[in-house]
Amino acid sequence: METPDTLHQAVIWFSDFEHCRQFMTELRWSDGKVTCPACGSDNVTWLAKARVWKCYAKHERPTFSLKTGTIFEDSPIPLEKWLCAAWMLINCKNGISSYELHRGLGVTQKTAWFMLHRVRLAMQESGFTMLTGNIEVDETFIGGKARNMHKSKRLEKLGGSLHGVGGKEMVFGMVERDGKVLTLHLGGRGKPLLQAKIREHAEAGSAIFSDELDSYTGLAPDFKHEVVNHAVEYVHGNVHTNTMENFWSLLKRGLHGTYISVEPFHLFRYLDEQAFRYNNRKATDAERFSAVMKQVVGRRLTYAELTCKTESQAGARP
Repeated sequence: METPDTLHQAVIWFSDFEHCRQFMTELRWSDGKVTCPACGSDNVTWLAKARVWKCYAKHERPTFSLKTGTIFEDSPIPLEKWLCAAWMLINCKNGISSYELHRGLGVTQKTAWFMLHRVRLAMQESGFTMLTGNIEVDETFIGGKARNMHKSKRLEKLGGSLHGVGGKEMVFGMVERDGKVLTLHLGGRGKPLLQAKIREHAEAGSAIFSDELDSYTGLAPDFKHEVVNHAVEYVHGNVHTNTMENFWSLLKRGLHGTYISVEPFHLFRYLDEQAFRYNNRKATDAERFSAVMKQVVGRRLTYAELTCKTESQAGARP
């Protein structure tokens, strides 16, 4: 199947519903045999006028569409807009804001915000393999800059100081040099928590490079642990955390420059977004788009879940 390679080509290609139908059909049913997502029967007929299939097996809701069972389900937004929105978010290095998407697609800002979060769910990588080799670990804090706060707010959160981490969210990261990155939104940076995450996601015997934070002390029996003292130097031979620091720079450029304000509840979604782009940095735009589209089936995020109006947190990280 012919697929676009650039945003310009994607906008033109997916403006035709038949191209969207062909793309989604081959994506969902690669063997060419369309089956009902409810019962698995292949006794189905395409109703062109309604743009749905009808299943002739006896069960409730016998019709289903290209969106059924995907992140697009129950959305009135046509696939022509959905696929272009996904292309832009997946391939824009610093992300795309809901306001920019709402202007570009002609939908409301609220709808654009919901669309972006649904695409982020598809960008969430599953079955993450253990990190190995040379691994850098580091933590950072996400939140407003003290110098930009009103004096009363700075006094409330930081005691009036221009430095500090009060009111900020702690994010932990691990990255293989020349490999993949893993990021986690954690509630603190204590030794039991950080070391548990390292042991959970890094193969024993790997080389761990960190800064001088005391929470990393004690890794040596299971890992080759080396430390760089940032009060003295940032690089000591092969020991540094610059790769992880570079990722934090990319992340904060998007959070501060594109998204401006991110609620702590949604932070893990933005981490997944940036981690996906980093982990697929050597792929082409078309390859990244295809990789995400293969993950849209079987995932669902409702507006109630997104806005904390239900106990279920679809796609939420533990």
